[in-house]
Amino acid sequence: MLCSYQTCRCNRILQTAAGFFEGEERLGTILIKHNFITEGQLIDALRMQLGIDYIDLTKIDIAPEMSRYVLRNLAKRMNVVPVRISKDQLFLAMADPLNFMAIEEAQRTSRKRIVPMIASEPAVKRAINVLYGNEGAAQAMAQIRAESAATQEQEAARTQENQENATPMVRLVNSIIERAYSENASDVHFEPNEEEMVVRMRIDGQLHRIMTIPGELKDSVISRLKIMSRLDIVEKRIPQDGRAVLPMKGTDLDMRTSTLPTIYGEKVVIRILRRNEESLNRRGIGIPPAEDAKIDKLLGLTSGVIMIVGPTGSGKSSTMYTLVRELLSDRTNLITLEDPVEYHIKGATQVQINEKVGLTFASGLRSILRQDPDIICVGEIRDGETAEIAMRAAMTGHLVITTVHTEDAISAIDRLRDMGVPSYLIAAGLRGVISQRLLRRICPSCKQEIVPPKKALELAGLRIFRVRNTGRAQAATSASAPATGDESAYLKL
Repeated sequence: MLCSYQTCRCNRILQTAAGFFEGEERLGTILIKHNFITEGQLIDALRMQLGIDYIDLTKIDIAPEMSRYVLRNLAKRMNVVPVRISKDQLFLAMADPLNFMAIEEAQRTSRKRIVPMIASEPAVKRAINVLYGNEGAAQAMAQIRAESAATQEQEAARTQENQENATPMVRLVNSIIERAYSENASDVHFEPNEEEMVVRMRIDGQLHRIMTIPGELKDSVISRLKIMSRLDIVEKRIPQDGRAVLPMKGTDLDMRTSTLPTIYGEKVVIRILRRNEESLNRRGIGIPPAEDAKIDKLLGLTSGVIMIVGPTGSGKSSTMYTLVRELLSDRTNLITLEDPVEYHIKGATQVQINEKVGLTFASGLRSILRQDPDIICVGEIRDGETAEIAMRAAMTGHLVITTVHTEDAISAIDRLRDMGVPSYLIAAGLRGVISQRLLRRICPSCKQEIVPPKKALELAGLRIFRVRNTGRAQAATSASAPATGDESAYLKL
């Protein structure tokens, strides 16, 4: 039996070699076809022999504009695909890195120095189909971009001209908003009183008075703010909510506008929303490293409800957006339902609530469930209907991230029960609760060490200890011990 097997194997090898010398196919292809070696073994051998890097085309996205460096006919005929470009070098993925004719033709057409990279033949063919299958779309998009750029230049010129010719009132309002943007203010308050209008800005959680506007101008300022936000300037009896977009230093500044009738006229508050995703990470929003493991465990779930709780203005939305950015991928369908959309997240499907036309959190959530979602983000749960739909969505295999206004984590359960959500749904759907607060950061340049008053510490639930200033660490005594001149206080939770 052994001799028979060896004879058969030798015959197969001889037939393989004969086919190679007759020029039917490449030797590597023949060896793979007859199961003498695997494709991975062939690639490893070529890498070691030729000193050429391997590239996994299944794990990269080739830019559509790469199709103009290598013609479609050349790519399909020679089984090569351009991957990326760097200065005067063109990186070319090849199933046969010894195909010098393909390298020469690609070098002549691209006018770049070719850097060959080895890739599997099926992966190269798939990459060719994807890249050149979108070639027509890429050309159309390039033409659209060129036309759009010309239009934007014209609009920018008109905007600059309009700003130069703007009325003093427009310049006044724009200057206030520009100052708020430059000082990182989150809100701007226009507060009318009997004689004048006070303008205040909330910076680092505290309001600061910045200027006053004469009483005869307050109606004009409010009208300008309402026009910017597309609100009804005639209606002054009921509150109104609107949105505005203002060009600001190379970017677009989103603003939420809210009006409230008072005895001295309408009060207007503007929430400034920056389109800045750079700070939307765990360290940027202040999540300590000690909590990373817990958050990673929650984000690893495939179903259930993750609730982010805290009082108004505690940064719940920023935390939600941070988690959304970490969950985004090409393999997941992530849809958000917000009121308003505060940050524009690339790759996420974001839906803006519009109650005027009937698009509420509850109705929007029902529609989202018909969009084959993997992850659903609900900006805020405000009623029992939305809460129940979110819980049922979690039980059907969806991961739901949402926010709720509560004082602490355990109160989230009571809040859901108050909304009328059945206990069995809460037990089955709720997976985790993140409770948070915002703390003001101490300026590193002007911070000073102080000893807080004893009464304030007692109200905060802190215990006071005393340490002797002897130049070395000493055991702490209780707060009831008599204080001497060489003692200093420190705190312990």
